[in-house]
Amino acid sequence: MTLLLTIDTWRRDIISDFINNQTYQEWQEKSNNAQLINNGNIPKWNQALELINILPKGDIKLDSPYIKITSPAISKNLLESALRKLKPWRKGPFMFNDVILESEWQGDMKWQRLINHILPLKGRRVLDVGAGNGYFSLRMAMEGAEFVLGIEPFLLFNYQFRALKSLIELPLNISLLSLRLEEMTKAPLFDSVFSMGVLYHQRDHMSHLSDLGQMMAPKAELILETLVVEGERGYMLVPDGRYARMRNVYCLPSIETLKSWLIEANFHNIRVVNVCKTTIQEQRRSSWIGENTASLEDFLDPLDSSLTIEGYPAPTRAIIICQN
Repeated sequence: MTLLLTIDTWRRDIISDFINNQTYQEWQEKSNNAQLINNGNIPKWNQALELINILPKGDIKLDSPYIKITSPAISKNLLESALRKLKPWRKGPFMFNDVILESEWQGDMKWQRLINHILPLKGRRVLDVGAGNGYFSLRMAMEGAEFVLGIEPFLLFNYQFRALKSLIELPLNISLLSLRLEEMTKAPLFDSVFSMGVLYHQRDHMSHLSDLGQMMAPKAELILETLVVEGERGYMLVPDGRYARMRNVYCLPSIETLKSWLIEANFHNIRVVNVCKTTIQEQRRSSWIGENTASLEDFLDPLDSSLTIEGYPAPTRAIIICQN
């Protein structure tokens, strides 16, 4: 079974003009082609989806910190077994009746740091870059967005989103495509653009900021969340090898450096709304992240939690909001 992330059964009355847009059709075709790869886990993931698809649908609501899907007729053992076939669950957490899925990241903590600073999402078209399994995309849709498009190249997370979607009785205006931002034909279609936990994974940070800007409609808002370090304007940390055991961390700027990048990329009204160190309450060990349950606690210096295991400053994240 090929995983094609379409929204044919969703609320076309609201989003038909968007999904029939030629640019969107190009994105969807690229996404479908990206799924035609060889991956030894696909049979297991398909089996999980087949089990979940036959389960009764339920209502979705927020039961903070959980996104909760409630269906009285759901089989707990069958559901939990199927969901565990889709490990690791990085973003969340979720609750399905009395099945509690404690993801590695406690996403509600990040959401609470930003939600009171952004423009209300009701009626807006939203792009969620690096959406993972769609936890934050779902939060955006639940705020009343007209349409949320998440993009996520990692195939497993697309399967997780599909599983979540199939459990919901009344569909939300949301879709997830298996794409990278740089692969998308640029079109100024979105009123709010989120890039959270993505910038430091980019070899070319200026190209990423430029790509984000090209997706934004006039007077749109960018919500950027990323790792930062202390330092003056112009300072940045370029890790030699891994950072907090992550291989693909290319550059961590100071906040003033990050602001200068945004100015260079033609953003304005730049506001730093939050800066905080990541804690082991927010990024934590969980049985839902697979056999290797290592998390932030294992990525820090055991004798000095202000440092990573490699000796760099421990993760600190900033949220910046600006306009194009």
